[in-house]
Amino acid sequence: MAAHTDALDPIQGRAPLALNNPSFADISNAVAAPLEQTSYRGWWMGFGVAVLFLGLLLVSVGYLIWEGTGIWGLQNPVGWGWAIVNFVFWVGIGHAGTLISAILFLFRQKWRTSINRYAEAMTIFAVICALLFPTIHVGRIWLLYWMFPLPNQMGMWPNFMSPLLWDVFAVSTYFTVSLLFWYVGLIPDFATMRDRSKTSIRKKVYGAFALGWRGSMRHWVNYEKAYLILAALSTPLVLSVHTIVSFDFAVSNLPGWHTTIFPPYFVAGAIFSGFAMVLTLAIPARKVFKLEHIITIKHMENMAKIILLTGSLVGYAYAMELFVSWYSGSEYEFYTFLNRISGDYAWAYWIMVSCNVITPQFFWFKKMRRSVTVLFILSIFVNIGMWFERFVITMSLSADFIPSAWDYYSPSFWDVTTLIGSFGLFFTFFFLFLRFIPMVAIAEVKAVLPQADPHYHPEHGSEHKEAHAHG
Repeated sequence: MAAHTDALDPIQGRAPLALNNPSFADISNAVAAPLEQTSYRGWWMGFGVAVLFLGLLLVSVGYLIWEGTGIWGLQNPVGWGWAIVNFVFWVGIGHAGTLISAILFLFRQKWRTSINRYAEAMTIFAVICALLFPTIHVGRIWLLYWMFPLPNQMGMWPNFMSPLLWDVFAVSTYFTVSLLFWYVGLIPDFATMRDRSKTSIRKKVYGAFALGWRGSMRHWVNYEKAYLILAALSTPLVLSVHTIVSFDFAVSNLPGWHTTIFPPYFVAGAIFSGFAMVLTLAIPARKVFKLEHIITIKHMENMAKIILLTGSLVGYAYAMELFVSWYSGSEYEFYTFLNRISGDYAWAYWIMVSCNVITPQFFWFKKMRRSVTVLFILSIFVNIGMWFERFVITMSLSADFIPSAWDYYSPSFWDVTTLIGSFGLFFTFFFLFLRFIPMVAIAEVKAVLPQADPHYHPEHGSEHKEAHAHG
């Protein structure tokens, strides 16, 4: 395997994006195999566990609607609890998909092709989980339509000066554009699955989603135009969505929140956690579905480098927060950060620093970046740390301007079940994705193979293989 990994592409002169010199048919067969296999025992087990946790979410949300938000650990002065923490966490998870799909596409980074489908699917599912929490956090869910600018019988209109309303528009726009981008990229692959289908039901379903795709030149021209336009529309969303989410905190006049570093550091943190989640999902899946030759160590090493970059930016932001709080001369601001380090929630702060600042530093070493086990373990630690980052920020509420109002926030049983249940929702969608949708972009991977190069000749590949074998 190491020999294949280090071998250079005979046309491009760099490490190949797919190992063992696969043909177009090999790519189609490998990616379609999980969708066409008849033994689903392992999938049913995973899906069953996910649905079990989804049921826990439904029970938690049902009881919340029946009783109200008092079942959570909310109190004065902590009026925001785990619901907002989970909302920001899930929005951040969804950031890697748009970055891999849109920005890396615009910069013509060919290595994105093997992982962009994972990342795009993860974006869609994570944003659905994120939208759940503001929805149930408002209390009276049946009045949710008041947040939209729709004339109603009471003459009420949303407060457009509220950053919480900005979230409604930003996240819903992000979800819509990401869904369109994901679906447009799927059209050629749906046509591939339609043509491979053995049953009439599968052929009709995949055919309906393929929108009559025949792979003609006209279809490809229109497809590439649409994909480019959606990539251009998606790119600003990578920056805008989590910037607006950070305004939930930054525009308030509270110590620890009212800081201008929040927008860029929230964006860096979102990309940081998003790439970590892509690794967490892709590493087991590539092993289970035997896709190691398509999702290679090179792909994961590149993701580790991005995690190292964004993790370093996050660590820099933590240091600047402390420095600016001291330099500002504000006693309230400086005390808030000292309290984070040594106060009631110091344990959460140091978990955050350990996972988000120390963990990425292992990726300076090539051996660590190329170890599947290390990548998988560290990616989990990164996401734990990013959840605690949002928790630490929110817990600034526990010590506000009036010491007599200070209190220690503790989550209730229903806070915990709702968080666990949201993972059930995410993985229910993810298992359905693995079973019914090609998990790797077949058409895009084929486009970056040496055979797709107009100057490719089959003998180049054989000459290269012989030279490498004798060498």
